[in-house]
Amino acid sequence: MTQIPDRASVSQGQPTGKLREGHDWTPRLTSVLNRLIRALAQHWLLMFNTAIAAYALLPVVSPVLMATGHPGLGRLIHTLYGLTCHQLPERSFFLFGPRLAYTLQQLQRLVGPEVPVRYLGDAIIGYKVVVCERDIATYLAFLSAGLAFALVRRRLQPLPVRAFLLFCLPMAVDGLGQLVGMWESTWWSRVATGALFGIACVWLAYPYIESAMREVCITLEAGPRHQ
Repeated sequence: MTQIPDRASVSQGQPTGKLREGHDWTPRLTSVLNRLIRALAQHWLLMFNTAIAAYALLPVVSPVLMATGHPGLGRLIHTLYGLTCHQLPERSFFLFGPRLAYTLQQLQRLVGPEVPVRYLGDAIIGYKVVVCERDIATYLAFLSAGLAFALVRRRLQPLPVRAFLLFCLPMAVDGLGQLVGMWESTWWSRVATGALFGIACVWLAYPYIESAMREVCITLEAGPRHQ
C-alpha cells in the first residue's frame, strides 16, 4: 500500500518517502564536482602545457610524416592548420632538404614561376612545416615559457600591460612594414618577433590564472570546515 505522509511532517518541511530518496545523490555529486574542480585548479598548468605541446609540435610532425612515406596524414595536418595560418612557403621552414628556409625567388627557380600558395615541398627541397615561421616561433615560445613558469609560478608577477605592448610592438612593426611593402621580413625577424609575443602572452596571463586557481583551492578547502 502507498504510505500517506503525515500532515505534520509535510507542513514542517520534513522529507519523506521519495523526497528523502531524491536527495541521496546530492552529497555524492557535490563531492565529485569538488574533486574535479580541485584537480583542474591544481593541475591547470600541466593541462595547458600538454595541450599547447600537441598544438605546437603537430606542424613539425607533418613534414616528418611526409618524409617517411605517410603523405595522407601529413596533408591532413596541413589542411587543419590552414584554418589558422596563411602557410605561405616563402615564409615557412622546410625540413629534410638542403635549406631551412627559401625566398619566393628561390622557390620559383626550383619549383617554377607559379609556386602554389600552400606548397608542401618535396623530397628534393624538403617538406614544409605547416605553419609560418612566425607562428611556429610563437607556439614554441608559448610552450617553453609555460614549462619555465612551473619553476616560478608562486613568485612571478604578471607582466604590466605597457610592457606587454612593448613585447608585441616588434611583431606589429615587422608585419605591418612587410604588408605595406616597406621591406620584406626575414625568417629570423619573424622568429624573434613571434617568440617575444609568445613569451609576453604567458608572462601576462599565467600569473593571473595561477592566482585564481589558488583561490579556488583555498575556497574548496575552507568550505567543508564552515559547514
